[in-house]
Amino acid sequence: MAAMAAEKEAEAQRLLSEAERKVRGAQSFLGGLFGGSSRLEEACDCYTRAANMFKMAKNWSQAGAAFSRAAQLQLQLQSKHDAATNFVDAGNAFKKADPQEAVTCLLRAIEIYTDMGRFTIAAKHHIAIAEIYESDLLDIEKAVAHYEQAADYYRGEESTSSANKCLLKVAAYAAQLEQFPRAIDIYEQVGSVAMDSPLLKYSAKEHFFRAALCHFCVDMLNAKHFFRAALCHFCVDTLNAKVIN
Repeated sequence: MAAMAAEKEAEAQRLLSEAERKVRGAQSFLGGLFGGSSRLEEACDCYTRAANMFKMAKNWSQAGAAFSRAAQLQLQLQSKHDAATNFVDAGNAFKKADPQEAVTCLLRAIEIYTDMGRFTIAAKHHIAIAEIYESDLLDIEKAVAHYEQAADYYRGEESTSSANKCLLKVAAYAAQLEQFPRAIDIYEQVGSVAMDSPLLKYSAKEHFFRAALCHFCVDMLNAKHFFRAALCHFCVDTLNAKVIN
C-alpha cells in the first residue's frame, strides 16, 4: 500500500513538473505567439491529473494545491465553469488537511457561480462552508452567516424547502446562543409556510412547538431578570435600613 502511494506521488510530481514547463513555455515570447493558450490548456490537464494522483496517495494538501492551480489557469483561459469545478475539487481535498484553505477555495467557486447566475449551486457550497465552520473551525457565528446566505439564494431561486432547511439550522443555533426572539421568528415563519403545503403541514406542529419552547425560555429569562432586580432592591433597602439604625 505504501509503495503504491509512493508511486502515485512520484507520478504526480512528474505531472507537476510537466505542467510548470508548459506554463513557462506559454509565457515566453514565442510561446505567446504560437499556441500559448493550447499550452495553458495542456498545463491545466497536467495539474488536474497530478491532483488526482495526489488524491490516490492521500496527499490532500498537494491535491488541493494542484486543483487550485488548474482553476487559476482556467480563469486565465476564461473557462469559468471548469475553474469553479476545480476550486470545488480543491476545497474538497483541503477539507481533509486544511479547513481554512478549503473555505477559501469554496468562496472562489461561489464567486464564479454567482457571477454566472448559478445561485442554487452557490447556495450548496455556502452550506458546505457552514459545515466546515461547524465541525472543523468551530465558529458558529460564521456557520450561521453561511446558512443564512444559502437560504437567501435558495429563496431567490424559489427553492423554499431548501431555504427552510437552512433557516432551521439558523434557528437551532440562535436558540443555543439564547437569541430566542430570532429563533421564534424563524420557527413561526417556517411553520406558517409548512401549514400552507399539503406535503409539509404535518411538520408545522414541530416548528410551532419549538417556537413555543423559545417563548417559554424568553419568559423564564424575563422572570430571572425580574427576581434578580427585586433581590438587588431588597439588599439595597436592607443596607439603607441598617445605616439609618
